[in-house]
Amino acid sequence: MGEKRKKVYEALVEGATQGISDRSLYDFVRSRCPKTSSKKLVRASLLALTDPDLKDRNILSTIYALAIKHRLDEVRVDEIDDEDDDDPKELAPSVSRRPDGSSAGDLPA
Repeated sequence: MGEKRKKVYEALVEGATQGISDRSLYDFVRSRCPKTSSKKLVRASLLALTDPDLKDRNILSTIYALAIKHRLDEVRVDEIDDEDDDDPKELAPSVSRRPDGSSAGDLPA
């Protein structure tokens, strides 16, 4: 895990553990990690959601809600930072495309 993502993760979990949520949690994380982008926040949230040591439903729900909110944010030009990515040019697979190259719309009715 990248050092920057780890710091965001730690701030996110600490804030959620203290009962901070929504915009206040975002502000808490940004105060600890001023250069945090929505993309890094979402990735750190996913790490927290998959952490087997985090079992408190309220903490997980708070982190999940923040991740969803910021996942839907439009990426701003000043937030583009792919240095922590394994392959920044790799795109997520499209749900509408099948492995054979046909689309879901090509299926017979």
